Amino acid sequence: MAIKLLTRQLLSLLLLPCMLSLSFAARGTPDFRIKAVNLGGWLVTEGWIKPSLFDGIPNNDLLDGTQLQFKSIKFGKYLSAESGGGTIIVANRTSASGWETFKLWRINETTFQFRVFNEQFVGLDDGGNGINVVAVSNISGTSETFQIVRNSDHLNRVRIRAPNGFFLQAKTEESVTADWEGDEGWRDDDPSVFEMNSVGELRGEFQITNGYGPDKAPEVMRKHWSTYILEEDFKFVSENGLNAVRIPVGWWIASDPNPPKPYVGGSLQALDNAFLWAQNYSVKIIIDLHAAPGSQNGNEHSSSRDGSQDWGKTDENIQETVAVIDFLTARYAKNSSLYAVELINEPVAPGVTLENLQKYYKAGYEAVRKHSSNAYVVLSNRLGSSDSKELFSLANGLRDSVIDVHYYNLFSDTFSNMTVQQNIDFIYTNRSAQLNNITTSNGPLTFVGEWVAEWEVQDASKEDYQRFAKAQLEVYGQSSFGWAYWTLKNVNNHWSMEWMIQNGYINL
Repeated sequence: MAIKLLTRQLLSLLLLPCMLSLSFAARGTPDFRIKAVNLGGWLVTEGWIKPSLFDGIPNNDLLDGTQLQFKSIKFGKYLSAESGGGTIIVANRTSASGWETFKLWRINETTFQFRVFNEQFVGLDDGGNGINVVAVSNISGTSETFQIVRNSDHLNRVRIRAPNGFFLQAKTEESVTADWEGDEGWRDDDPSVFEMNSVGELRGEFQITNGYGPDKAPEVMRKHWSTYILEEDFKFVSENGLNAVRIPVGWWIASDPNPPKPYVGGSLQALDNAFLWAQNYSVKIIIDLHAAPGSQNGNEHSSSRDGSQDWGKTDENIQETVAVIDFLTARYAKNSSLYAVELINEPVAPGVTLENLQKYYKAGYEAVRKHSSNAYVVLSNRLGSSDSKELFSLANGLRDSVIDVHYYNLFSDTFSNMTVQQNIDFIYTNRSAQLNNITTSNGPLTFVGEWVAEWEVQDASKEDYQRFAKAQLEVYGQSSFGWAYWTLKNVNNHWSMEWMIQNGYINL
C-alpha cells in the first residue's frame, strides 16, 4: 500500500510540469475569438470622424500643427528658414517645400509661435529687442510669439506682428526684419503683406482642447463624451453579433480630473461608464493606449501637437507611459469586462526604435501582470517595419500576449487603381498570406485591431461593398485572437460599422 502511494506521488510529481505546461498553453488560446468594433473619436479626438466638434473654434483653420507657407506679395517669393533652421529667415524661394513650411503652436486665436523644419522657433535676434528675424531657439517664449493679422476681405492675405510691436517685412529677398509700422492698406507693393497658404493640418485632442481654450474646452469635451457613446451603443453591439469593443484612450486620462494643459478632465468618468455598460450587456473591453506622451507616430490620433514624434526617446518618457498602463489596469482589473490591455497603438518606425519599444513592452507587460493574471496584453506592430515578426522573440516569452496588425486597402499607391475584384482578391491572397505568416501554433496570438470596408474604388455598388466586407470578415476571422472594425460611428458612412450594419452592408 505504501509502495503504491509512493508510486502515485512520484507519478504526480513527474506529471506536474506537463500539467502546468498544458495549463500555460491553454490560457494562450482564448475561449472565443474577438469580434469587436473600435470606439474611435470618443475619448481620443480625431477631427475627420466628427468634424463638427471644431466648428465653434475661432480661426479654426489655424490650430496647433497647421503647416503654413508665406509668400511675399512684393517679391512673389516664399519665406524660408535658411538651412532649415539655426540662422536667419529669408524671402527668396520661388517654390515652397520643407524649409519654407512653418508649423503653428497656437497661443490663442490670433497669437502663435512658428516652428521650422529643424524644430527651432522663429524669433528676433536679440531677445525681442532686435529686428532681424531668425530661427535659432529650441524653446519658445515671449520673443518667439507673433500675431497673425488677417485682411477681413481676403483671409489668406496677412501681416505678422512681431513681439516688439512691429510687423515683419521682406526688406529684401535676403533680409526679413520686424520694423514695419504698417498702415491700413494691403497694397501689392507693401513689403509687410504676405499670402498665407495652409498645406497641412492636425485635428486631434491637443488641437481641440487648445483651440477652445481653458474656459470653453471643458464644456465642449464633456458634452461630447456624454453624448457620443451611450449605453444603448453597447446594447447595439451585443445584439448585432459583436462581443467586444476596443476603446482608444489618451495618456492624460491617468491624470484625471486635472490633466496637464490643454487637456481637460472627464474622460475617465466616461471610461468608467463604458465598463459599467459593458457588464450590463456582457461585452468585453480592450483598453487601447492610442495616444502616448510625446506622440508615438506624429499623427493627430496620437495627439501630436505639431506632427513631431517624440515618444520613447528617454527612459523618463517610457516610465511615464508605463505608469499610465499601471493606472488603467489597477482601476479595471477586477471588472469582468476587462479582456485585454493594448500597450500602445501604431508606433512608427524608425522614429520609435525596436530596442526602446521592447523595453517599454516588457515594463508595460509587468505593469499589467502586477494587477491582472487574466487580461491579455496586446503589442502593436511598428508601422513601417519590414519585419512583421520583429516582436515574436519578445512576445513568445510573455504569457497571453497578442500581436496587433492593422490592415487597410488604403493609404498606399498600391490600392489607388485597383478594381473591385482586385481589392477582394488582395484580401483573399495577400492579406490571408500576411496573417498566416504571423499566426503560428507556438507563437503569440494575432489580432487585426483595425480594418474597414472602405477603399479607393469610386462609385462602387452596395453589392461591391458587401463582397469586400465579407472577404475581410472571412480572412480576418482566421486570426487567433480576433478583429476590430474601425469604427462604430463616423460621418463617413462606410467607416461607421453602425451604419454598415443598419443598412445591410455588413451581416454578422
